[in-house]
Amino acid sequence: MADAGYGGHVVLDNSAWARLVGGRVPAAIRDRWICAIERDEVVISDPFRLEALYSARDADAFVRLTAELDAMAQAPCDDEVWQLARRAQAELAVDRRVSHRVAPVDLLVAAAAHRHALGVLHYDHDFDILEKHTSLDFRSCWLAKRGSLD
Repeated sequence: MADAGYGGHVVLDNSAWARLVGGRVPAAIRDRWICAIERDEVVISDPFRLEALYSARDADAFVRLTAELDAMAQAPCDDEVWQLARRAQAELAVDRRVSHRVAPVDLLVAAAAHRHALGVLHYDHDFDILEKHTSLDFRSCWLAKRGSLD
């Protein structure tokens, strides 16, 4: 099977997930996603899980989505992840080149990626900011070229 093209395992962010499940991506991107799923390269974290389950339309959809998410590999958010997220937020606050106002969920997803030595699959510029302006060490993996899916 061909390489999925994400450069290894990635933590999923809701910005990518929403576009994928909403059918708002070209076939080539969807095929790459399917390949990554088949290769078990996509990992989820609890912050992502909360955002994804928030979108469930009713109890049945919630149960189905919970089962789907339970089948995926997990990147646990332990105390170290929370500490890393807080440190990254503080680093942004003192960096005059950027704003510290990165979504808390994005901070936690990036911290989970750092903690577990993974990339982040997203469609959100916040992850580029976190990668470049904090001590978090993760790969920022865009689902598609920035601006191409809007």
